[in-house]
Amino acid sequence: MSSVDLFTLANSGVTASSKLLQTTSNNIANVNTQGYTRERTELENSHVFGVEVGSTERIVNTFAQNQLRRDITQVGELEAFSTKTSLLDDMLANESNSLSAGLSGFFSALQTASDDPTNLASREQVLGSAESLYKRMGVLTDFMAQREDELNDEIMSEVNRANSLIQSIGVLNKNIIVANGNNTSEQPTALLNERDQAINELAAIMSIEVRESTQQNGAVMINLTSGDSLVLENGTFNLFDVTSDADLTFKQLSLSTDFGSDTKNDTSINVFESELGGSLGGLFRYRDDVLGPAMRDVGQLSLAFADALNAQNNLGMDLDGQLGNDVFTMPVFQGLNYEGTPGTQEIFAQVTEGKGSELTDADYRIEVTNVAAGVPTEVEVTLLNSDGTPQTDGSGNDLVFSNVAITTGYNEIAGGIEIEFTTGSGYSIGDSFLLQPTKNAATEIDFATKRAEDLAFAAPIRVDADINNLGGAQVIGVSITNTEVGTGNDQSAFDGAGGIHDLAGSPSTSFGAPAQIVFTSETSFEVLDGESPANVITTVSGVTDLNNLLAQAEANGTGPAWPTAFSSLDDYPGYDVSLEGVPAAGDTFTLSYNTDGFNDNTNALSLASLQGEKLVQLSSESTNEQRSFHDAYASLVGRIGEDAATANVSLQAAEAMQAQSENWFESVSGVSLDEEASNLIKYQQSYAAAARILSTAQELFSTILQAAR
Repeated sequence: MSSVDLFTLANSGVTASSKLLQTTSNNIANVNTQGYTRERTELENSHVFGVEVGSTERIVNTFAQNQLRRDITQVGELEAFSTKTSLLDDMLANESNSLSAGLSGFFSALQTASDDPTNLASREQVLGSAESLYKRMGVLTDFMAQREDELNDEIMSEVNRANSLIQSIGVLNKNIIVANGNNTSEQPTALLNERDQAINELAAIMSIEVRESTQQNGAVMINLTSGDSLVLENGTFNLFDVTSDADLTFKQLSLSTDFGSDTKNDTSINVFESELGGSLGGLFRYRDDVLGPAMRDVGQLSLAFADALNAQNNLGMDLDGQLGNDVFTMPVFQGLNYEGTPGTQEIFAQVTEGKGSELTDADYRIEVTNVAAGVPTEVEVTLLNSDGTPQTDGSGNDLVFSNVAITTGYNEIAGGIEIEFTTGSGYSIGDSFLLQPTKNAATEIDFATKRAEDLAFAAPIRVDADINNLGGAQVIGVSITNTEVGTGNDQSAFDGAGGIHDLAGSPSTSFGAPAQIVFTSETSFEVLDGESPANVITTVSGVTDLNNLLAQAEANGTGPAWPTAFSSLDDYPGYDVSLEGVPAAGDTFTLSYNTDGFNDNTNALSLASLQGEKLVQLSSESTNEQRSFHDAYASLVGRIGEDAATANVSLQAAEAMQAQSENWFESVSGVSLDEEASNLIKYQQSYAAAARILSTAQELFSTILQAAR
């Protein structure tokens, strides 16, 4: 072998060892660089002499890399969901904000006041407890509204970050394609590392799939797990956009194509937030599964409570001797116009009086389906979840009510809500509105009175047994179901002036309101009015029990039958009486307005009994059993607490899986200082040996030159 060959061998060895030393040094220098992937230079045996330097490539296990990305996505989603849910759970469980404590305080004050219904201080305590309860409800609602605003800001921030990463990946894709085209022997490792780091950051925000391009050298294609494209193989990309429709605080995602200078038309497609994954998916999941329902549950509870208190107080007599009135002012809700519905068209809604127990946590989509001269005559009502999807019944069918007739004024629809179109005319078929009666209701309820005297603790009717009664029958209960004053179909027998209807004020032309019950035997009685002489309204025979005697008279009265003028009304006279014991012929019981009955606590006890009654609707399935106020709140707190605990456990498991994936990935792609130090010594020795060959070849060449002289 000639010295020339030795020069070739030595030169290739020095070059190869130098490249190996350079790669090793680069690995060592970047041991703490985030996103750096270990590199390796491949050497090849020369077909002539020496060694040839191959390409320098990153060492990547694709399976480990993909698993790590999936785990990053899972941790990102659970971390966002768990953090937000735990914060709300802490707020609800805090004793100072607990609605359960507020409810207990109110009903405790009511029980105390019922022991002495004329005590103004006790009555003031009832109003103070009610005010404290609604302050708690308002604090919770305001807190959740603030969390909603913060959530929207975070969603915007995450979307902007995702768009920035998508753009960066698209640009890096183009640069990598160009770099690979200019130098086929060397990978653009710095660009590849930067792109992988951006992809991992994007994976933390949303669930993605990454595929190597078969058309463009070094390019990758990135799709959402749902299939929508984010980065295409030629470097073009699609960006997210945040939109809203009727409710401006309810943010939705769409994906807008960006073909750049391409002749294709850009377009926009909707994105299913529930399928996003990552931190962005966790935020949407928290909004749809936790925050939105919680806001509406608190609102539903506040409306049901206020309506129940109003309804029961209306059935009593206050300390001024007047029929009871509302304690709370119920809010009126303005509908939000969906896109395409003119802003000049309006719709309003309110809770149907006395039907707060039928109220659900649903939102409502109201769509005009028929008009006459621009006035709505029919609508379609769809009950919605907080995320905008239709609620379903027990069979999984959407709760949609078609062909709901609309007339002037308020019209009752499903779920204890009534609506009114206020503009008059100008509506069109297809006009749609969003109603959210429970979302912020707790902050919109106000007090109709601050006078303790207006609490109606007494019953407006009293029943007196005649002093000459010979039987053993005694009054065990007076029930009041209607105190409406007026002439409408909903009127009661109360005249609003401290009495009940006489013949002149009665809806019947023959009888006044029922005012006496006279037993003609142990098993029969007559119902008479209060005229002088009294008119026999009806006679009842074959009596087997003494409960609700007026209801028995309406159902079984003969000679004459119960007046049609009474039975045709919704609830007339609006009161009834129950006895126990054995009456004797001639026993008389007189029903009259409870004038000066201020020591009576009958209605106060009825108000207190609301604590245990089931007055909060469980769901939109009307056949489901309702819950008490305490149970409704406990269900809310328990549900969110369970969500928070489950999310925390799942997060810990996901973090453990991510740690395993990182160890797997690092075992292949991470820099090991021990291994690199060993390689450094080996490559230094090979470099020195190759250099020695070079110096030997130089000596031989010098010797040959000297011999030839």
